[in-house]
Amino acid sequence: MSNGTDYDINAIVNKQFELDYDAYNELGRVNISTFFALSYGLSFATIAATISHVGLFYGKDPDIHTKLMRTYEDIPAWWFYSLTVLSMAVALILCTVLIDQVQLPWWGLVFACGMSFVFTLPISIITATTNQAPGLNVISEYAMGLIRPGYPIANVCFKVYGYMSMSQAVAFLSDFKLGHYMKIPPRSMFVVQFVGTIVAGTINLSVAWWLLGSVENICHIEKLSANSPWTCPNDRVFFDASVIWGLVGPRRIFGPLGNYAAINYFFLIGAASPFVVYIFHRIFPDQKWILLINLPVLINATASMPPATAVNYNSWLLVGTIFNFFVFRYRKRWWQRYNYIFSAAMDAGVAFMAVLLYFALTMQNRSIVWWGTAGEHCPLAICPTAKGVDLGPDSVCPVF
Repeated sequence: MSNGTDYDINAIVNKQFELDYDAYNELGRVNISTFFALSYGLSFATIAATISHVGLFYGKDPDIHTKLMRTYEDIPAWWFYSLTVLSMAVALILCTVLIDQVQLPWWGLVFACGMSFVFTLPISIITATTNQAPGLNVISEYAMGLIRPGYPIANVCFKVYGYMSMSQAVAFLSDFKLGHYMKIPPRSMFVVQFVGTIVAGTINLSVAWWLLGSVENICHIEKLSANSPWTCPNDRVFFDASVIWGLVGPRRIFGPLGNYAAINYFFLIGAASPFVVYIFHRIFPDQKWILLINLPVLINATASMPPATAVNYNSWLLVGTIFNFFVFRYRKRWWQRYNYIFSAAMDAGVAFMAVLLYFALTMQNRSIVWWGTAGEHCPLAICPTAKGVDLGPDSVCPVF
């Protein structure tokens, strides 16, 4: 079994792909790095801060675009209800007929859909106002891991129905938001999204099925060459998460049976942090910049620190601060009028360059070395801190 952890997973899994408790107790507790544990804690704080922030700072907001869109016929409610009933019916059949394979009982599916329903509104508000979407991936894994530990496939399925359905709903609303500003008829947007979903889902499933059957040893990194493009890094992350949350369970990692119970305090920290901003806003109502402090976004961005670097955060913070200042300072001018267009142009530019660089460099196994790809520009960061270690006369590292 291929995985990206140092834990011997094969030793604690029985033939039904469930946790062998005797083998687990003999092998010992799961240990993760401090940075990895902190990343999980920040994810806990993000989802808690999202609920508090939306409850404190957002209420009924009149929208001139909504008045203008009333000219068009609205989407019939039964269109949404029909899709909901059909999707739930197919999912329930999957969870009952193939229960041995998916491990997710029918009540787990209902719970996942309920979690997605509750969190869609606050997360959509954060996404609509900041273009940063907090995720339910960690909290959904945590919840199912507490309820049904020892079943990793059930945890993965619960995550898909809980987190991915919310994520797709936010993407659906994001498209509607664009159509809302462009004054596109709602029914036309619905039909386009429906057809696009069917086409994309069919093609994605077909391609995945074809790859699994045609590429030998796909996703098995121990059987592939170092330059193979079929190592499936995202799938390994998904697999590791199923081991942590589903197979072993959060009680044996973040609970009384694990080593990281203190991480749960991040829930409390995240829920309380927006109140601090709100209190300062009430004390200094004339300081409008306080309202620009969005802790769910700041915490969520910090939770992505393992793949990101300080250069990423500094550039993001610099650009965001500059343009937020001009939008706030000159809100009656073009900064506010064309802010969404500028944001779309930036996204389109990134997407275009990603495709161009892939075909021009990645496919040719080439790379460009310049200041932006030269790391953190902190040569002393790799130096040893133990006393008496001398790396030679050509080294920049000091000897302590």
